[in-house]
Amino acid sequence: MTTERQILSQIDARMTKSVEALQGDLASIRTGRASPALVENLMIDYYGVPTPLNQMASISVPEARLLMIQPWDKQALKEIGKSVLKSNLGLVPQDDGNVIRIGIPALTEERRKEIVRLVGRTVEDGHVAVRNIRRDGVERLRQMEKAGDLSRDDSRRAQAEIQKLTDSHVEQMEAMRSEKQVEVMEV
Repeated sequence: MTTERQILSQIDARMTKSVEALQGDLASIRTGRASPALVENLMIDYYGVPTPLNQMASISVPEARLLMIQPWDKQALKEIGKSVLKSNLGLVPQDDGNVIRIGIPALTEERRKEIVRLVGRTVEDGHVAVRNIRRDGVERLRQMEKAGDLSRDDSRRAQAEIQKLTDSHVEQMEAMRSEKQVEVMEV
């Protein structure tokens, strides 16, 4: 039988995973600076098998606006270049036969505002995920209360605790949003 403490623990773990997923999503959103996170999860067709770029190449940042991708298998250079071009990042890879260099162009003011809107939508998706987890938890507590496994007072207390968890995770997401927006708007 599941107790309200176990439910709260599961909800906290799921909400934390949502925050971590948002952090990963935000890391892959392009800013004016080079970051391996921009391309590390690009899927490359490696001999017919979709493979994340970070599993087939080292990605480094030799300069603030330059990414360098050095595949372990030189045969993959062309496929990596194609995948970078096809991605919606607006980056142009330069293949010299050994490594791929990607210059990160400075963002225009219009593009910065567009990226800030994208950050907002991404964070809002994270909020929705956390709220859905809250709804599931509250529903489980109500079912336990209905079944007589949990008193009404304990159920209300646990629901208040779920709301505190939700507020805490949403605050973390908002802090991430602010940080990313400042990073994007930085010239």
